[in-house]
Amino acid sequence: MRKNFVSITGMGIISSIGNNLEENFSALINKKAGLSQTSHINTIHKNKIKVGEIKYTNNELIDLLGFDKSENYSRTELLGSIAAIEAIKNSGIKSINKYKTGLISATSVGGMVNTEKYYMSNNSGGKSKNYVKSHHAGKSTERIADSLNITDYISTISTACSSAANAIMLGARLIKSKKLDRVIVGGTDSLAKFTINGFNTLMLLSEKECMPFDANRTGLNLGEGSAFIVLESEEIINKEKKRVLANISGYANANDAFHQTGSSDKGDGAYLAIKKAIKIADIKKDDIDYINMHGTATTNNDLSEGEAIKRIFNSIPPFSSTKPYTGHTLAAAGAIEAVFSILALNNNIIFPNLNFKNKMPELNLSPVTEITYKNLKNVLSNSFGFGGNCTALIFSKNE
Repeated sequence: MRKNFVSITGMGIISSIGNNLEENFSALINKKAGLSQTSHINTIHKNKIKVGEIKYTNNELIDLLGFDKSENYSRTELLGSIAAIEAIKNSGIKSINKYKTGLISATSVGGMVNTEKYYMSNNSGGKSKNYVKSHHAGKSTERIADSLNITDYISTISTACSSAANAIMLGARLIKSKKLDRVIVGGTDSLAKFTINGFNTLMLLSEKECMPFDANRTGLNLGEGSAFIVLESEEIINKEKKRVLANISGYANANDAFHQTGSSDKGDGAYLAIKKAIKIADIKKDDIDYINMHGTATTNNDLSEGEAIKRIFNSIPPFSSTKPYTGHTLAAAGAIEAVFSILALNNNIIFPNLNFKNKMPELNLSPVTEITYKNLKNVLSNSFGFGGNCTALIFSKNE
């Protein structure tokens, strides 16, 4: 029984480990990480840090999409369009406007890469002015909506690293409240000097591959990418006899109001979000079979998240962070990891936490480090952002 869940009928993704669903899944099961030195961003840190970079140039992305080369595009919207178009195709949607359809896209970077490149020449006018106009977060959403021909409802969410998870949650709520019949939800972010320099200033970047939940972790690797999933109402599922990949059974957002960039020592925001998501899913905490952790590999985040799950679960479910594969994709992370969670659910597989060697002495917890097969019914996916914005999603099999 679906118990009035919101169903997922399609997915699309592009990340440093693959340009589509099939390539991402292959990389995950073959433990193939996508971290390297950046070749697209001209930063003074390029030879010191590892990032999860997509190797396509912007012009190559434009060619893949068949877009008009005379227009100006941000890398963020190009990546978003790739993933969103795949999600719609994967869902088998023939007519996007047959039902009341919305797009909710999350981003932090927006058109920042263009601003960095053209800001100094902005006052001279000309084409560069158009690139700078694409800076704000909502512009990328508008352009993705245009590429999909969606007009009923368009919204942008920017709550740092929980952005895409919040987009998914809002989409589910809009369908449950019958405001929309179908929503394309997810997130997209590209690498930028601003984020690389900013995280470096905060001393959060690692010069080697990140090691979530390891005692010797030294920080995160930034990444870029995009993922979108298609949410559809029960009416569409029944009328169109649609294939259901999974259901969103639980979701919640909470804020620990602790610090601008750090999480509380006891993981208060994470604890509240997970606890409420389990309640909304109407399951027992022991029904969670796998946790895709936020797991950034920073000293603060991993300890805080670990404390939160210890407070909730008497017996900790198998858990792992997939960020050593893709890097931390900021606003897109919640959507990319939602896709990974659904792939895990569909294939009864737990993806390994790469690079883990030593337990944190404060927690004495070990993530899954090898490909593990297990019958999965409910997967919890965590996404936590700066400002204490914490979101938890629960994906369940359609049984």
